[in-house]
Amino acid sequence: MDLSNQVALVTGSSRGIGAAIAETFAAAGADVVLHGRSASALAEVRERIGGDALVVTGDVTVAADLDRMHDQIMERHGRVDVLVANAGNTTSRPAPIEDITEESWRADLDQNLTGTFLTVRRYLPGMKQRRAGTIITLSSAAGRKPSERTIVAYAVAKAGVQLFTQDLAAQVGPFGIRANCIAPETILTETNRGWIPEETQRALAEAHPLRRLGTPADVAETALFLASEQSSWITGVIVDVAGGAVLV
Repeated sequence: MDLSNQVALVTGSSRGIGAAIAETFAAAGADVVLHGRSASALAEVRERIGGDALVVTGDVTVAADLDRMHDQIMERHGRVDVLVANAGNTTSRPAPIEDITEESWRADLDQNLTGTFLTVRRYLPGMKQRRAGTIITLSSAAGRKPSERTIVAYAVAKAGVQLFTQDLAAQVGPFGIRANCIAPETILTETNRGWIPEETQRALAEAHPLRRLGTPADVAETALFLASEQSSWITGVIVDVAGGAVLV
């Protein structure tokens, strides 16, 4: 799968899934644009992928930041061919609905749904003008099925990303633009390895039909397929990178 001569922006690529996608795209020949909030963390990813990848920093929930980042990318590359709207996060924990604060609810929706919307909206005009482009959004298995472990606002936001992506695909298909969504289950990122005890990791793995947890590479290889010409007849789908945990 070859991404040569493709400019790929991966938001939230300073660590975890986003960093893995950026590294995989770079290995496939793409000119990768790295995005995050920490310039030092992005510098480490840039060093790993080699070359002189453009690094942009900013908050994807702030339109002014997105405008500034867009200007930087246009100055260097003139376009974005592949957009991976990966940036998102939650600092919440599972809680009864009556205990969820308005502040945490809004924060989860902003970080995981509004940020995706604003990012996609910023790059659509250029893609429509060129009548070409590939958009990949990141959801979660949390938005695919209820669970006692669910962080409700995060799950609602990720479910919203799925519907947003499908509606987007229907709107932009006539312009030659594809939009697909990846919904990972528990992925052993650096962060998850640090706060999920090994005993819990083993129990979670046993709950999956494939009897293991996912890795950032599992998601990155799926993103590479969706970004490549090998998936040129695929749009509007949600791909469960979940080890069989989401069987619908």
